[in-house]
Amino acid sequence: MSNTPHISRRELLRGAALVPVAGALAACATPASQPTATTSSAPAATSAANPFGVAADKPLEVWIFDGGFGQDYAKNIHQPLFKTKYPNVEIKHNATKEITKVLQPRFAGGNPPEVIDNSGANFIDFGALSQDGQLQDLTPLLDAPSWDDPNTKVRDTIDPSVIEIGTYAGKFSVLGYVNYIHGIWYSQKVFRDNGWEIPKTWDEFIALCETIKKSGKMAPFTYAGKFPQYLYEPLLTMAAKIGGNEVLVNIDNLEDGAWTTEAMKSAATAWAEVGAKYLMEGTTGLDHVQTQTAQNKYKVAMLPSGSWLENEQKTTTPPDFEYGMFPIPDVTGSDKMPYGTLHTQPGENFIVSAKSPHPQAGMEYLRGMLSKKAAGDFSELVRTLTVVKGATEGREISPGVTSASKAVTDAGANTVYYRWFNWYGPLKDEAIAATGQLMSGGLTPDKYLERIQKKADEIKNDSSIKKYKR
Repeated sequence: MSNTPHISRRELLRGAALVPVAGALAACATPASQPTATTSSAPAATSAANPFGVAADKPLEVWIFDGGFGQDYAKNIHQPLFKTKYPNVEIKHNATKEITKVLQPRFAGGNPPEVIDNSGANFIDFGALSQDGQLQDLTPLLDAPSWDDPNTKVRDTIDPSVIEIGTYAGKFSVLGYVNYIHGIWYSQKVFRDNGWEIPKTWDEFIALCETIKKSGKMAPFTYAGKFPQYLYEPLLTMAAKIGGNEVLVNIDNLEDGAWTTEAMKSAATAWAEVGAKYLMEGTTGLDHVQTQTAQNKYKVAMLPSGSWLENEQKTTTPPDFEYGMFPIPDVTGSDKMPYGTLHTQPGENFIVSAKSPHPQAGMEYLRGMLSKKAAGDFSELVRTLTVVKGATEGREISPGVTSASKAVTDAGANTVYYRWFNWYGPLKDEAIAATGQLMSGGLTPDKYLERIQKKADEIKNDSSIKKYKR
């Protein structure tokens, strides 16, 4: 999202520094004045229509990360929908690009707001929030009747990965609202006009790169060279296709040798060839906006990105560009996961503050967000899919969202994700640096993987670092 540091959208839950220790919020916060006494957070009477006990005489404070999605979706979609049921609840809307700077002192001072879109490059560490008891347990939200159908629980209306990824210390407490879908992005118009076919095998992909290169019309491939995490994403997805989802689970769990498996070596070797032969000139010195804009100007055919791309590039994309996305092609002929396997992962993470004056209203606000109307209107406005099942059915949505949505449908249960980059900041930093060197020829595939494995081993053997497990 072009008006924010782009690490944020790709890294989902990981902040600038992970400090998963109790008291981290107070330790890192700037001094805050003592909060004034707040009213009790005891709920009002509950009912089928008001499952959490929202009090009509208490306000609801909402903070939105003002990034690539902006804040209009909250002001014009989510909040008006909430007001249809609770017209007397005052909604105090706020937005910022600096979530930690603005709101960490509120947590440390004991007066946090109810709802926070804890996103962006500078979000508050979820582990620290969890360990300090700041995150409202959202399990009652999952078990509440959905906004659309009282006979269907909320948990049955959303992608199940939301629950696993949003669970901290055994409690579901972080709601990822947007379904980030990763793949290789291209212009459907360019491919159609040139007779280029979507490659379904890696041999076909390399042949396509060669055809595009020889045409002289544009470069075959690029990625955000300044942010190599854009490239380790398809590399890891490819490794999971080759060796199965356990490749990523073992990496997340810091298993011995997880980075140096044959599946990882095959994937690293494949992408190193792309780096050596088919990159747009100057790629290593360009950021995401520059490479994506180059694609909009027909200087390069393909790049790896996610389902936020179309909205992010809306001001520079030609009207007839027609974004499309395809999955990582088959690699070996005996891949453990089938063609169409996708990396999908929820992001744009909303929390309710357990110590806020009115957490019941916060949970109800999220319940409204998860209605098909709210999610569908959101997708139309910001050209991105949410985690709500079927929210875009019957709607006119953009070409890129349509393409990504079809890819998800085609993938079925064959989706993968990973969490190590969120859990272990030093490992993420090492992988970013090493991936850049792999693609520029500074590291061989073997040396590349050995370097990252060494860092993973250091973290595994460091008793001061909290360990996580899938």
